[in-house]
Amino acid sequence: MENNFDVIIIGGGPGGYVCAIRAAQLGLKTACIESRGTLGGTCLNVGCIPSKSLLNLSETYHKAQKDFNAQGIEFTGLKLNLDKMMANKNKSVQVLTKGIEFLFKKNKVTYIKGKGVLFSKNDVVVYEGEKKTSYKSKNIVIATGSGPSSLPGMETDEKNIVSSTGALALKEVPKNFIVIGGGYIGLEMGSVWSRLGSNVTVLEYLDHITPGMDKEISSEFMKILIKQGFKFKLNSKVISVNNKGDQVEVTFTNNETAKEEKILADKVLVSVGRKPYTEGLNLTKMGIKKDKQGRIDVNEKLQTSINNIYAIGDVIKGPMLAHKAEEEGIAVAEIIAGQAGHVNYDIIPGVIYTSPEVAVVGKTEEQLKKENINYKVGKFPFLANSRAKVNNETDGFVKILADKKTDRVLGVHMIGPHTGDMIAEMALAMEFGASAEDIARTCHAHPTHTEAVKEAALAVDKRAIHF
Repeated sequence: MENNFDVIIIGGGPGGYVCAIRAAQLGLKTACIESRGTLGGTCLNVGCIPSKSLLNLSETYHKAQKDFNAQGIEFTGLKLNLDKMMANKNKSVQVLTKGIEFLFKKNKVTYIKGKGVLFSKNDVVVYEGEKKTSYKSKNIVIATGSGPSSLPGMETDEKNIVSSTGALALKEVPKNFIVIGGGYIGLEMGSVWSRLGSNVTVLEYLDHITPGMDKEISSEFMKILIKQGFKFKLNSKVISVNNKGDQVEVTFTNNETAKEEKILADKVLVSVGRKPYTEGLNLTKMGIKKDKQGRIDVNEKLQTSINNIYAIGDVIKGPMLAHKAEEEGIAVAEIIAGQAGHVNYDIIPGVIYTSPEVAVVGKTEEQLKKENINYKVGKFPFLANSRAKVNNETDGFVKILADKKTDRVLGVHMIGPHTGDMIAEMALAMEFGASAEDIARTCHAHPTHTEAVKEAALAVDKRAIHF
């Protein structure tokens, strides 16, 4: 009986471990299988958390180097100790992974180390080295996450040609650092190494960075990054990436002119997206259907083609974001327990943790035009926000898109200081169906960055006070 469960979750990342805790809270006998050796998945071990540690530390170092003197904070002898910075990052990760183990014990979740493989709709076999153990469960949740994608001619060695994992663990600051791919991960990692002293060049296949983002925000973001020292080569198709002694040679062509170029760099980050991790789970033999991108097909209740087997997070469609996986994990646990679990996919915020931060929720202007929805726009720059002004953080703006007839907020796009935190207000407002007028008439504390949200809401009806 000890190997029999109500729910077994395969994968201990943000979706999996949250699902396990919620299922246990609801009185279900729950187990979570994880092959990494530590809980937290990519996000906690080699993704969101360590990258945010380095983004924070590198920003502090950069400010100390470039800004503090002009602000009246003078000192001598500033130097970078990269080993100590990496140790600080690693300690944070270790503390947080142990924290999840504590939460498992607290909630009576059985933590099983090893690789889980499906053998029937109720049977999972776990392989740990030579050891093989069978488990039975009434319900199974696949939460195995994703891994970095690559392209032909761009294989990573995690030394000179790195994925995001390798970019988080470089032993020294590269003089020249090339990022292939102008998405969230590439620009965050480029920011870290740029602040620490690297010359960063971004190669992007499209004619703009951050694909899928509101074009006005994307354009402003690129201008700010260029001001910070980034170089961009857009419309560039990478042909090959090859080690040449101590350096790496990247060959690419321009999509418009077909002209071939070569660049040498000390390190190259291949950041061209992520792919669902579904290999070795026995999905094909089980008859669990996948789409053309290799993602598992699920219905509105997150059930696969076998109704007691569910899938969540990066292995199914939708943005590959930790908080999206967490919402799905909670929804699945509640559905299994007979409750009405639900995820509102229209209101999932996205954040790029550069400086300034970029934060978005809801529809872009391009989407609204494509869907023939009439809308109004309200914008307010941080240059006119008193808190941003006194903090010397004046880049960027808040942009609110509201339905022209009903005034309901349809999308919010921000670039500026602390927008990763500020976007939560707008996600909550949209969840409750707020209008721009509702936000404009809500009192915001002064002086705060969030006043820019109130002013942008006022600007929807052309009545901003401070701009």
